[in-house]
Amino acid sequence: MPGYVYILYSAKLDRYYVGSTDNIIRRLGEHNRKKGKYTDVGIPWVLCYTEEYSFRTDAYKRELEIKGKKSRKYIESLVSSVAKG
Repeated sequence: MPGYVYILYSAKLDRYYVGSTDNIIRRLGEHNRKKGKYTDVGIPWVLCYTEEYSFRTDAYKRELEIKGKKSRKYIESLVSSVAKG
């Protein structure tokens, strides 16, 4: 099953959220529905970056790699690469 790494942005919080999934549309809808979770306060979340992988496990590894950098600059460089590309 394919997997995706995604980056969401909340203008309300001026924050990015990095995750992985097998269905980006469904996952974005989940983030934008109130459910008593961390992302509720950032609604609306906007999808601003994706990477596709052949396997969900590879997408998860990449998610951990991005999060492991603990760098907003790195995330912003990924997001801006889409705008330039």
